Formats: sequence, C-alpha cells, structure tokens
Amino acid sequence: MAFVLDKEFQHILRVCNTNVDGKRKVMYALTAIKGIGRRFSNIVCKKADVDLNKRAGELSNEEIDKLVTVLSHPRQYKIPSWFLNRRKDIRDGKYSQVIGTALDAKLRDDLERLKKIRVHRGLRHFWGLRVRGQHTKTTGRKGRTVGVSKKKGG
Repeated sequence: MAFVLDKEFQHILRVCNTNVDGKRKVMYALTAIKGIGRRFSNIVCKKADVDLNKRAGELSNEEIDKLVTVLSHPRQYKIPSWFLNRRKDIRDGKYSQVIGTALDAKLRDDLERLKKIRVHRGLRHFWGLRVRGQHTKTTGRKGRTVGVSKKKGG
C-alpha cells in the first residue's frame, strides 16, 4: 500500500467492541463489525459526512464518534426502515439496526422462541436439519452415518 503515515494514524481502531483495521478504507473497515455490510456501511459514512476515500486509521475522534452515533441511531439520520436488519421486532415492534454481540443475542432469543412454541422452523433448528426447504435426501450428510451396514460373519 502506498499511503503516507502521519502521526495520528491508528493501525487498529476499537469501534463498537470490535477491532477495525486502520489500513482499509472507512467503508470496508466498518464491515468488520458484525451486522454491518457494505451497503449499510456506505450509507452510514455518507450520513456522518465522512470522506469515503479516507483510511479508517486517518479518522479523527470526532468522526469516529459521529459514525458510532449514526450506527446506533440510524432512524434519526433518515436511513430508511427497509435498510435495517431488525424490522418490526417481535417484542416491541420497532425497527432497528442490531450490531455486534446484540445481534448474536437477538438471533439466539429468536431461535429459542421458535423452539418454545414448537413451530416447524424451531423443530428443524432443534434437530439440526435444514430449515429453508432444501432437499435432504442426498445432501447435507456431513457427520451422519450413510449407507447400509454390512453384517459380519455368516
């Protein structure tokens, strides 16, 4: 990489409890945070008025704080509700963008709820089978016994 290192350059940033590579461009560096993809990262950078050509290590503390506020409250910055990864939450009915460890907790809670009410999807998760209607006769046999066992002897 051919870029000039200045005194304030950070090789690793800590954003939302995640280590972010400072050598990557801001948009792609934010995708290291779980729950943030390229498109959401792009719109967050634009709403926070951060230059997309900057490297993540070149960001000032104010710019990082601005990015974190946009990440934590996307609806206040007019990011459309269809862009968020948690639409119409089952508990409170709100739209939000869930990132980091909260994403793991929400997913675990959702699966536990499905298992508790004994719906088809929850049972398939519980049994460790394919959930989304895939064929399972010949594929997905990893870790399971396959074929006919031979009788030994006589």
